[in-house]
Amino acid sequence: MIKGTVKWFNKTKGYGFISPEDGSKDVFVHISALEASGIDSLNEDQVVSMETEAGQKGPQATKISVE
Repeated sequence: MIKGTVKWFNKTKGYGFISPEDGSKDVFVHISALEASGIDSLNEDQVVSMETEAGQKGPQATKISVE
C-alpha cells in the first residue's frame, strides 16, 4: 500500500487527486474506487493508503483506506 495525502476531491464531479508521500506523480481517484472501498468522500489534506493501477492518463487509486 502507498500512503498519500488528498490534494483535492470534488464529490459533485466524482473525482480528485492524491499526492503520494514518496513524491511520485499525483494519483487520480474516482468516486467508484471510493465506493468500492466503503468510503463516501475524501477531504483535502486527508491521509490515505491506497494501491494503484495504470489508468488511461496515469496512475489510478484502488483499494483506498483512510488513515
